[in-house]
Amino acid sequence: MEFRFTAEHDALRSDVRAFATEALEDFGGRSSRPISMDNWPGQLRFLKALAHRKWVAPAWPVEYGGQGWGHVAQMVFSEELSYAGAPDAARTFSVGMIGPTLIVHGSPEQKAQHLSAITGGDAIWCQGYSEPGAGSDLAALQTRAVRDGDDYIVTGEKIWTTGAHHADWMFMVARTNPDLPKHRGISFLLVDMKSPGIRVQPIVNIAGHHEFNQVYFDEVRVPVANRVGEENQGWYVAMTLLDFERSNVASIAANHRSLDDLAAWLRANRPGGTYSAVLRHRLADLYLANEVGRLLSYRTAWMQEAGKQVNAEASVIKVFATELGQRISNFGVNLQGASGSLLPGSSAAVLGGRLADDYMEDVSPTIYSGSSEVQRNIIATRGLGLPRD
Repeated sequence: MEFRFTAEHDALRSDVRAFATEALEDFGGRSSRPISMDNWPGQLRFLKALAHRKWVAPAWPVEYGGQGWGHVAQMVFSEELSYAGAPDAARTFSVGMIGPTLIVHGSPEQKAQHLSAITGGDAIWCQGYSEPGAGSDLAALQTRAVRDGDDYIVTGEKIWTTGAHHADWMFMVARTNPDLPKHRGISFLLVDMKSPGIRVQPIVNIAGHHEFNQVYFDEVRVPVANRVGEENQGWYVAMTLLDFERSNVASIAANHRSLDDLAAWLRANRPGGTYSAVLRHRLADLYLANEVGRLLSYRTAWMQEAGKQVNAEASVIKVFATELGQRISNFGVNLQGASGSLLPGSSAAVLGGRLADDYMEDVSPTIYSGSSEVQRNIIATRGLGLPRD
């Protein structure tokens, strides 16, 4: 593995930093969290600023509106945007999930329709995976898609659907053959969110944010042409997408920014003494752990650029980064004392209340995209070759 970046990578890093500084001024400052749905008009302006530079999905092939960057350049780009606090909710599901999946599995017509709309900043996507009775055990899903001529008629519901209230399209999995084993009989569909029969119900989380939704489908017609891959083979398409979703450096960079903020606060408010030394040592431990995560992300990008298969490696990063995020926010709110529990909007909140907000938000990343327990099973079986039973 090469541990040094090229001159081109260093130049790109500087360019992205300068862009983020300017674009975030128009957005209104640093976003509290990358997937925050706050200031949605500003989110869309930021997306259009990326589109103007052809930076919505710069690692995609040129024919799909990208710039053909390698995996390492894409990682540098994502790392810098995340550290800067760029608002990324409008890109998350389109660029990080459905776009790469369509490049691998989509038909020529699906690629032509959707990829240029994504890179032009003209299409917002959401994910229809989890259901009230099917979360980590996704294959237990019950939403039905019954074939009716050139359409499927979709009936059921999805839950924890981030951004469904803003989305133009949803990619979803639905059961097309209930008589097959549960990992079969599933198809992967692209659904226009303006279709008759779709109802979106908000779910406000514990921190008071509206990002999640429950989505109901009442005999929604979806053209068969919107199926990705073969009928009843959608599980394999869905797993391709999850590998893309789990393999990123953004959460590590967000952790790094939180640690830098805490270090600055500690220097200003705990200048000396034995207690301060203990806190500094704990903060140093978190810095070292996050550096391990950063190098794991770099290794994954290097493997992808070298054409190597990345599967268990993505799960390692997902577990490590999300659980470390919980440790960082936990340390942060306790470090700040009583003021550390104040949320954004309070005049006495420390660091704008961001760490308290993170503290309540940081449980869900260890669950979505497959819980930490699911990831550890993947690491054990696919990474270490351990038996399933």
